[in-house]
Amino acid sequence: MKFTAEINVMPLKEILDPQGKAVTGSMKNLGLSEIQNVRIGKHITLQIEAENKEAASQKVDTACKKLLANLIMESYEFELAEA
Repeated sequence: MKFTAEINVMPLKEILDPQGKAVTGSMKNLGLSEIQNVRIGKHITLQIEAENKEAASQKVDTACKKLLANLIMESYEFELAEA
């Protein structure tokens, strides 16, 4: 079976997010001062071939832990759907 994984990787809340801070500051310059605490992450989409949803989930989890997210500084979550 083919699955599509939608993965979101975000900096941990305890970690400074310089890119998010810069965007938050720019919001004020645009007259959008009510927008605060912007956090910038990454969104990854991939397709995976697996026997079932559980096997696909395990493979995506392994990819996130070993390659797609830096677990010291980032957290991740993902959703799987049949392709």
